[in-house]
Amino acid sequence: MKVISTETAPAAIGPYSQAIVTNGLVFASGQIPVDPATGAPAGDTIDTQAGSDMTKVVKTTCFLADMADFAKFNEIYAKYFVSCPARSCVAAKALPKGVLCEIEAIAEL
Repeated sequence: MKVISTETAPAAIGPYSQAIVTNGLVFASGQIPVDPATGAPAGDTIDTQAGSDMTKVVKTTCFLADMADFAKFNEIYAKYFVSCPARSCVAAKALPKGVLCEIEAIAEL
């Protein structure tokens, strides 16, 4: 296993790795929409907080602070995850730093 740590993504805010690489797969920890330079959320709506470009993603787990954002989240998600990876999407009572969404992913190398 190889531990991934980069300053170009938000730092881990707990005792975990940003990602692990093993057997040709990348297991990314949950990513929240935080600007790594400031540590602040990337906006205050689901539109400004959701986004990625992960064409090799095979599975995501998505957490929403409010299931009322589900339809809008799906609209935004579909623009970036065009390969339609397997997915789970659940409501969370609260997310770190008060953000509205968090996504963890498993991707091919």
